[in-house]
Parts: sequence; structure tokens; C-alpha cells
Amino acid sequence: MPDLTRVRLGDREDLGADCGSCLGLCCVALAFTRSADFPREKAVGEPCEHLEGERGCDIHGRLRESGYKGCTVFDCFGAGQKVSQQLYAGRSWRADQAFGTEMFAVFSVVRRLHELLWYLDQALELPGDAVPRAELAAQFETVRALTLGGPDEILAHDVDGSYDAARPLLLAASAVARRSEPARRGHRPGPGSDLVGADLSGQDLSGLDLRGALLIAADLSGCDLTWTDVLGADLRDADLSGARLEHAIYLTQMQVSSARGDAATLLPAGFERPGHWAVG
Repeated sequence: MPDLTRVRLGDREDLGADCGSCLGLCCVALAFTRSADFPREKAVGEPCEHLEGERGCDIHGRLRESGYKGCTVFDCFGAGQKVSQQLYAGRSWRADQAFGTEMFAVFSVVRRLHELLWYLDQALELPGDAVPRAELAAQFETVRALTLGGPDEILAHDVDGSYDAARPLLLAASAVARRSEPARRGHRPGPGSDLVGADLSGQDLSGLDLRGALLIAADLSGCDLTWTDVLGADLRDADLSGARLEHAIYLTQMQVSSARGDAATLLPAGFERPGHWAVG
């Protein structure tokens, strides 16, 4: 695998999942809770019953119909292949229980760090002369270096501390980009807004700060989310049909995959259009 510094999701090298180079870590390292996303309980370290061999899923083409909706949404941000191939050089978690326990714990930490790298990488691409690019780039390299350390170093790292250090930079970059949108009068939803099931269809939401907003099952069809900050916004089952998301700030593939959309939904370059979305 190339030793990359900054990458795009579309390159599928470092910050996008490459399941073929992973040892099925998400099928073993993560716990499942019986819910609308999973049909059964599964503990951390317990291989999913559908994990075939080292890395294959025997129901991969029919996960949603089989009740494994959560699997179609999850994104490891490239942590799976990094842990499997770079940190452990292809050694399988099946070798022994103690080794597997360590590998799963490392995967969980690296996955969170890779998600942070994703946000930092997006921030570096945001428009505006006042974006703190030097500080963002330095933070990116600091976090990236951590993901290349040994297991002991990774497990001892304070991941929350890395997020705390990056948060002001991410907020500052977002604020600069959102200033390019004209101010609008009237009540406008903001960070953390409870918009569960809200009918926002056709609205111009461009330039808003919707960090952490609850948009579960909201109707966002035809909405303009240009330079809208959606960091951590919950878009599960939201209707994104015909929405403009190509310049949404801090959007992730997981958010897109958890929502509903169609062929008219505009996505950023490199994002995949989920298979469960309407095609017409």
C-alpha cells in the first residue's frame, strides 16, 4: 500500500475502505445489538456467523434483505486495511485469542483516528483565504503518524484528546467556508437542532451550521446543502432525493449510506451512490 500523506475518498487507498485488503475486522471486532440494523446480538471478538473464511461475507449481496442494514452503512475509513496489512503485515486474528483481542482494540482506535483524518482532509479543501491550512496540515500529519505507530503506542493514545485538539480548527475552517453564503433572515436551524421527521423539502439550507443535528427521517428532498456543515448530523432514513450535497462540509459516506436518495441527488466526487437508493 502506498505511503500517502493526504488522500481523497475516491482514491480508496487510505481513508476509504478496501475490504479486499482487510481481514474481515468489522465482522469480528465490532459488537452487534439486535435492532433495526442487526437481526441478532454479537459480542466484540465474536465472528459474525456470515463471515466466510478470513474475509468474505456469504450474504454480501443481500445484507439489507437479511436484516443486516448496519453492515451496508458502516465505513471503517480505511482502518481495516491499514491494521490488517500495514500494522500487522497480514497476520490473521485467528492466530490466537490474545493476539486477536489486541488487534480488535487497535482497529477500534485506528478507525476513530482515520475518521478524524477524513474531517481534517476535508477542512484543508474548504475555500477561503482565512482557513487555517498550516495548522490543519500539521494536525493531519500528527494524527497520521499515530496511525503508523506500534500497537502499544496506538492503544495508549488519548483519541478524545486528538479530537479536542482538532475541533477548533475544524470549526474555524467551516466558519470561513460558510461565510461565502449570504445571510438569511428568520428562524434557521442550527447545531444540534432536533429535526426528526421534519419537512424541509425544497429549502435552501446552504451555509447553515447543522453540526450534530437530528435529521432522522427528515424530508430533505430538493434541499440545497451547499457549504452546509453536517459534521455528526444524523441522517438515518432522511430523504435526500434531488438534494445538493456536492459541497456539504464534513459529509461522510456513512451519512450518505444511512439515508435515502435517488439518481438526482448530487454527491461529492468519490462518494458511492448506495445500492438501496432509487434509480429513477
